[in-house]
Amino acid sequence: MGIHVGSSSGLSTSDPEDEYVRSIALFATLLCACIVIGHLLEKTRWINQSVTALLIGLATGCIILLTSGGKNSRILEFQEEFFFMYLLPPIIFNAGFQVKKKQFFRNFMTITLFGAIGTLISFAIISYGAKVLFPKLDIGYLEIKDYLVALGAIFSATDSVCALQVLNQEETPLLYSLVFGEGVVNDATSVVLFNAITSFDLNNFNATEALTFAYSFLTLFVLSTLLGIFVGLLCSFIIRTLYFGRHSTDREIALMMLMAYLSYITAEMFELSGILTVFFCGIVMSHYAWHNITLSSQVTTKHTFATMSYISEVFIFLYVGMDLLDIEKWRFIEDSPGKSFSASGILVGLIMVGRAAFVFPLSLFSNFIRKNRNEKIKIKQQVTVWWAGLMRGAVSVALAYKKFTGSGQTIQPANALLITSTITVVLFSTVVFGLMTKPIIRWLLPDETDPSTPNSSSGMPLLQNGHGHEEGGNENRPSRKRLPDTPPNMVHQYWRKFDDAFMRPVFGGRGFVSQATGTRDMGVIH
Repeated sequence: MGIHVGSSSGLSTSDPEDEYVRSIALFATLLCACIVIGHLLEKTRWINQSVTALLIGLATGCIILLTSGGKNSRILEFQEEFFFMYLLPPIIFNAGFQVKKKQFFRNFMTITLFGAIGTLISFAIISYGAKVLFPKLDIGYLEIKDYLVALGAIFSATDSVCALQVLNQEETPLLYSLVFGEGVVNDATSVVLFNAITSFDLNNFNATEALTFAYSFLTLFVLSTLLGIFVGLLCSFIIRTLYFGRHSTDREIALMMLMAYLSYITAEMFELSGILTVFFCGIVMSHYAWHNITLSSQVTTKHTFATMSYISEVFIFLYVGMDLLDIEKWRFIEDSPGKSFSASGILVGLIMVGRAAFVFPLSLFSNFIRKNRNEKIKIKQQVTVWWAGLMRGAVSVALAYKKFTGSGQTIQPANALLITSTITVVLFSTVVFGLMTKPIIRWLLPDETDPSTPNSSSGMPLLQNGHGHEEGGNENRPSRKRLPDTPPNMVHQYWRKFDDAFMRPVFGGRGFVSQATGTRDMGVIH
């Protein structure tokens, strides 16, 4: 586990501890550079933070490669467990904590279709395509279980982190909720698929095994969600009952942070989906616990969670950019680098076909079951959802490392080729697809990205989630004249009554007197 300093680093000294300190200092400097340069490029139509970090990592890798005499390209080296245990949780939790809950649950059925059924469709197409096309490259013997089927799970994982950066929750709330919500469910589905495939005996796979797998997946999905809700409610109850704020606001902030992380670790300990657990824990905490803490803690927690998520995102893409030039992996395939690029091209093509195979049919099905015409996903929005989900990121890289490396090292040429192909696909999809996403959205959906245009995002109301928007004054209250085509949601009405009558009196939340704040915050929209 953890981060290691490459032994062949160009920064090496006689003292390993000295080398470690220098490497950490340099990596921290690069993180600062990513933040500054990303800020300067924030207004551009093309560049986003993830692309900036990737390019800086790539440039840094080139410099280290030259200064080390072609021996190394990375400052630090970490295993996939470091990503799953320390970098991914704050990203997913903050996404759940900040998500517009009404927009998310309004589209929950579509999100589940895309994230679960869509991932299975994409998985099948990528696996079959790789099985048919990869043998023509003559890259060595690949077992279906160990490689080709695993590739289907690895490259079915979309990059929800990139979705956070190329889509704007304020400008396109519908697209944001669809792409990001799908990404969260998709990541969980991909990890479950990956783990299941590596444990199942595919040589004796039959209908019984298939039903067992489907039951296991549904059970995992439900239990992971319930665990996240339980931990979020427990944290809310403790904070509301004990009122830490009377002594120290630091305690209530620390409790929220630790219990959020505890939800993720507990899920992983019981072999559930930590991604789903911490995401729903974030949603519940934002709905209840956040309203029970002091006003100063509300501001602190909101920005603390966002900051931790931001640093983790930059760290991931910076490292991936440097790892693309890892000389050890390329040395295994130095006689046939064209095979790696050919494999990358095949995988990119399969990713595009696999995503199109479920986005458009499932969008039609979703439109068929939606009664309100303003909530239907139009063809231009479908194209945008298809394109924005083509990016592959840290989850794919982490799964590839987990499958194709041993003890952090790549020891077989075929494994090295698949690792380099994975990183190439991630770099290409993030840079090319990521750079083009914003212009495509502005070209296909000019009305939705224009803040002066009313009824943006296909006529759906921009319903906020309560962090600084719903709590405000009437200036943020949407005019009811703008919502003539939106019928009352019966499910939401029943939930509102149940929430007001049973949940909020016990767990706190907006609309009830908080001992911490001493105010009754009725909010604007529920």
